[in-house]
Amino acid sequence: DKEIRSKIIYISNKMNLKMAAYLTAMATTASAFSRSTLFTARRRTVSGVVPRLSGRDAPSNHNNKLNNSSFRLFSTAEASAPTESTTDDDDTSADDEAVRAALKSPFLKVMRDRGFLFQCTNLAELDSLFCDATSKDEAISAYLGFDATADSLHVGSLLQIMILRHLQQSGHRPIVLIGGGTSKVGDPTGKDESRQLLNDENIKKNTDGISEVFKKFLAFGETDPTDAIMVNNDDWLSSLKYLEFLRDYGTYFTINRMMSFESVKQRMEREAPFSFLEFNYMILQAYDFLELSRRHNAKLQLGGSDQWGNMISGVELGRRVDSTQLYALTAPLITTSDGKKMGKTAGGAVWLNADKLSEYDYWQFWRNTSDQDVIRFMKLFTELSLEEIEAMEGWKGADINKAKIVLADEATALLHGRECLKAIHDTIDSMFKGGKSAQASTEGLNRIFVSADEASEGVKFIDLFVKLKLANSKKEARRLIQGGGAKLGEEKIADENAVLNMDGFNGETEVTLRAGKKRAGVVELN
Repeated sequence: DKEIRSKIIYISNKMNLKMAAYLTAMATTASAFSRSTLFTARRRTVSGVVPRLSGRDAPSNHNNKLNNSSFRLFSTAEASAPTESTTDDDDTSADDEAVRAALKSPFLKVMRDRGFLFQCTNLAELDSLFCDATSKDEAISAYLGFDATADSLHVGSLLQIMILRHLQQSGHRPIVLIGGGTSKVGDPTGKDESRQLLNDENIKKNTDGISEVFKKFLAFGETDPTDAIMVNNDDWLSSLKYLEFLRDYGTYFTINRMMSFESVKQRMEREAPFSFLEFNYMILQAYDFLELSRRHNAKLQLGGSDQWGNMISGVELGRRVDSTQLYALTAPLITTSDGKKMGKTAGGAVWLNADKLSEYDYWQFWRNTSDQDVIRFMKLFTELSLEEIEAMEGWKGADINKAKIVLADEATALLHGRECLKAIHDTIDSMFKGGKSAQASTEGLNRIFVSADEASEGVKFIDLFVKLKLANSKKEARRLIQGGGAKLGEEKIADENAVLNMDGFNGETEVTLRAGKKRAGVVELN
């Protein structure tokens, strides 16, 4: 009987939790339509855009008539009580298209034309702000945040870096926000479980690791209004006093609204633990916007569409606390044509730091882009003109492979410099086209060193493949050998227990190991 009662209580609690979440979402939606809020359902706003209650972190259970706005342009303008919509969805899309087509500021036009623009608050008003600043020879400050969760960013972050680059080239000031403070909490967005907590030492190491890559894309300084700056939110978050912070800012956030965010709902629906620590992340991100507005006059937050809800919270916090008009603009989350997340391959993450991924392997990542993604990726990840890109849109067969080489060259040159391309092409010629000697053209390959003593004793090939990042684990290296895809030079490695010794170098100072047809690395005698 005791066991049965326990099961009944357990089932009842689960039902109550789901019912509470459902009622919370319904109450939030009712609240959104009963007073002037972020997501107003008016047909016309200051921006002239119909706000859609959609997107990853928008409240759910909304009126389906507002679901089909193709460009997802939002407004946070204050409005009077909503009126019943009498126009159809085609008018909604037409309104969105009209606002987008009418953009005048160079930055927003680039965002639109190259495929970066996904969601935006008060788009027409933001366009006017950029235009006014340009006419007065002034710069608008906009920021984008990067948490220090690893010691290198990967190619999934490249879209955001390119947005900052376009911002600066359009005459405005990028602010790179390093999340040294928020990394202590961990962003729960898109995660089924809590992130591993990082200590101060790891966060410092990661911060140092990710900071250098921005200098390859942005001009930093203190003399020009468009000079980029880099700041760390640990400077203000770690000094906050808990009770004072709750008292001063806690009243501006409601649990009802926070529970309606898609990132929260997904965790609740999966019954995955969602800690109070993580729940605070969205509050800290909103507070970052307020601080950057005060310290550096930041007017715009940029980010991925999965951050939309957190960004909107920052816009609202600035309005309520400081009576400041702030803006948010998101880019779409980039997936490949087969639906996979950008930045990951079978070999692991595509890192931006050369010490984690060689220039050659980075080039190969772009060269292996699918036919369907080439043109889209050229617009997003290169600085080729739209006219040049459009000229390649109709290419088929062998020509599309030429376009992939153009994409790989341009994307690699932006990150690693154009001077590395010759070594990469020489390596490809020698390895796959029977060109120059391998000795003369392995410059672009990832490289490791072994001592003469190690070579005399013999080093297992499976260990070398892992060190060269040609395999993620010894198990994967064994599978590679068993499948016939592992080679020493042109010779297949048949034994998974085989070793590389001095005889394997055949009197040379280096040898090339190959994994499949397109991946290779060099082992050099030290």
